[in-house]
Amino acid sequence: MIKFLPCLLCLLPAHLFCETKKEVSELRVLSYNVWYGFTKQPERKKKVIEYVKSLKPDIVSLQELNSYTEEKLAEDALAWGHPHSALLKTGGFPTGITSRFPIKEISRTLEGYHHGMLSCKTGGVRVYVAHLHPGHWKIRHGEVDLLTRELAKWDPSEKILLAGDFNTFSPKDREQYEKTPDIVPFFRRLDKRWKSNRNLRDDQLDYTHLEKIEKAGYLDLVAGKRTRFLGTFPTKNRPGEDNGPSRRLDYFFANRSLASLCKSAVCLVNEKTSYLSDHYPVLAVFSLEDSQSKHEKK
Repeated sequence: MIKFLPCLLCLLPAHLFCETKKEVSELRVLSYNVWYGFTKQPERKKKVIEYVKSLKPDIVSLQELNSYTEEKLAEDALAWGHPHSALLKTGGFPTGITSRFPIKEISRTLEGYHHGMLSCKTGGVRVYVAHLHPGHWKIRHGEVDLLTRELAKWDPSEKILLAGDFNTFSPKDREQYEKTPDIVPFFRRLDKRWKSNRNLRDDQLDYTHLEKIEKAGYLDLVAGKRTRFLGTFPTKNRPGEDNGPSRRLDYFFANRSLASLCKSAVCLVNEKTSYLSDHYPVLAVFSLEDSQSKHEKK
């Protein structure tokens, strides 16, 4: 019998005798402030849906879903191939998320955040959809402090992504802003125009909001991958308005567990996106071991 053993072994599948490679998938995450939920220039919506679909994202983080319902967001999500979605709220300036994967552990926090904070787990990543206060440095600090306390509870091995419109300035962009002569004068004008606004702190841009997030262990993905500065606001879509110089308001921040898997992170600044919203979208691509996400995908 023993002399037939080599022959029998040859009949067995080869993968039983070699180390099986873990499958690796590409996870594409888009973040987009779509400007007042298309209540302004509603003709944009069809073009935005077509553009989002063309990017083939796996997860989409959305801001300014004004006048949206869960059903309305679900309809948009299906249009770009996502069977799963969640909306923060139905009033004011809601955020939302759509995904190819089931969305679990949904948390909707309204207290302490001007617009609220939506978080969930999808595709093996815990995502926070951020939209910080649009006009006051002090209120933004309260929001960031609340967020960093929340983030501190997670195990470092968990993959965590912060995605959205942070409405503030990165220390990674300081050099660009220091050679932009109108940026501080613009915010002086803006704070004068809106009496409740205090964008400037001691008549200067405040970089310390995002410094707090970085000190909490989160990395600015776009800054880490780019070759040159690109702003995400304003676009060319609101001509004739004084919206100030180009600046980066939309970000991806990831903890080290996820940031180490980032292949690319870019601001999508082009002729098409210049007229789809008043913000440019941002896209991050990750290489993830598919052990979790392949079992979730539907």
